[in-house]
Amino acid sequence: MRSVAFDRPAPGEEMNTGAEAPARAATSVILLRDAAGGPEVLLVQRNPEARFMGGAWVFPGGAGGEGDADPKATGVRELEEEAGIALAAGDELVAFSRWITPAQVKTRFDTWFFVARAPEGAVVTVDGEECVDARWLRPADALEEAREGRLMLVFPTIKHLQQLAQYASVEDALASARARDVQPVQPRVLVEGDDARVVMPGEPGYED
Repeated sequence: MRSVAFDRPAPGEEMNTGAEAPARAATSVILLRDAAGGPEVLLVQRNPEARFMGGAWVFPGGAGGEGDADPKATGVRELEEEAGIALAAGDELVAFSRWITPAQVKTRFDTWFFVARAPEGAVVTVDGEECVDARWLRPADALEEAREGRLMLVFPTIKHLQQLAQYASVEDALASARARDVQPVQPRVLVEGDDARVVMPGEPGYED
């Protein structure tokens, strides 16, 4: 089975040759539950027919609508719409990171990622339109399946799963998020001939 590189742009991502496109506000929810083998995260599969990231497995989420000023509210709404899981008013939603799509890409988002504990007994029901399937996976297992070409993951999801794989419990992940000073992260796409790869701030080539 072929090995898949983890530093490639998302399927359907178009490079921008003109002025930098504005980044739309968006939110993703990293929903976690404790399991015998360690915490599991909810991933939903985007419709394979979608032009942008079709078939990719991602955290539930989406862009904010007109008048949406609260990224948490956007995340709660998108989680219920895409996965059929409703978070109650008292459920904790903790900021984990904020990612801005590289300036070299046409379709851009300024995305807040929040960590939350799954409600007890939560049953996932995908909407069947934007999302067509869902799975609970240990982050390390999701990364291994992606490495073997059995699960399509995109760069931000991969980077978050690599961090989530370090936690021994949902509470560990929540405690880490509570202690964070979340600052925007903006990767960069390097294009060399027909090859494109994504680099993080501080990595070779980022400042070139």
